[in-house]
Amino acid sequence: MAQTPGQERARCGVDHGTLFVDYLTAAGEIAAAADYFGPGALETPHYEQEILDLVRRRGALGQRIRAVPGTGQPSRYFEQTRIPSGTFRDPRALQFAASNDPTRRERAVFIKALQSGINFGLFDVEVTRQQGQFSQLVSKDIIDTVSGVLRTSDQALWNGSDTDVGNPTTLEYVGLLTQINRTASIASTASIVDGLKAEVASMMANTSFNVRPSAIYVNPILGDLIDQEERLNHRQMGKVQVTAGLIVNALATQAGELPLIPEWALPSVASATESGKTDYRAVILMEELVEREYITSPDPRVFPLGLEGNLATRYSIVLFDAVVAKGKANAAQDQATTETGLTTYSHSVVTVTR
Repeated sequence: MAQTPGQERARCGVDHGTLFVDYLTAAGEIAAAADYFGPGALETPHYEQEILDLVRRRGALGQRIRAVPGTGQPSRYFEQTRIPSGTFRDPRALQFAASNDPTRRERAVFIKALQSGINFGLFDVEVTRQQGQFSQLVSKDIIDTVSGVLRTSDQALWNGSDTDVGNPTTLEYVGLLTQINRTASIASTASIVDGLKAEVASMMANTSFNVRPSAIYVNPILGDLIDQEERLNHRQMGKVQVTAGLIVNALATQAGELPLIPEWALPSVASATESGKTDYRAVILMEELVEREYITSPDPRVFPLGLEGNLATRYSIVLFDAVVAKGKANAAQDQATTETGLTTYSHSVVTVTR
């Protein structure tokens, strides 16, 4: 016996009207996700394969200073602060100067740990691969996490919160702005260039130590102010390459032409001496005496931690190192004297007010 369409739907348990409505609903969802939906056209979102990435990573200082293996925890070294000196004598009355021995001091720097990590969910990774978009996203994320560790390191090289390399009180580095206790200042009415040149000359005039500054690191805004000053005085600065692809101005000083290296991590703060002004930092370094002491590797290491219970993959990034600015002593004290009043002789922090 022939059945009506309604009886056929009831027998099969299918409501084709409802099914048709479901098709329309699905089409509506597709249309909502599409950039354009019309007769003969369905345009869904698609992305460029390259991700725009201009996030700042490494600073210049971290690329230029030496990385040396640490000797342990803490890493120890000796610094010579005096050598025997000669004394004019009566040739018929020579005598031994008992206090004229060389002076060497033990130094120590505690190694610090930098760590980061990243998780990859199994499902999301496989979906991304199957889509064919961003197929290298996992490796890029790992590289970016390593770069993030280096960026944190570069900022702490200058601004780390610890206060004593041999007696740690925080987990961070002792920043160079803390380690270097030789300072100079340039008032808002004074020439920046003349002030920097005078400080370099003063460092080189040290009669106890052979000081040879090799670079001047500046806050980028301060670098622009120096450039403006030189243009107003119709002076042309030289150029020098400091890292791959980075060519900067060079300032003629008593130590030769020193590169003016822009360093984003050097702070600018409200002036402590002149109301309404800003203090910018310039740091004159003898770079051969600035070291990053490391354990095992000077670069961050990536450790895969395997699969968790939810099949997510974990990676941990670790770096063991510390920065030390050598060249700090009291040359007036001999070996028998307990060392006090240490002064940095090889580096200088200059505050420029503008």
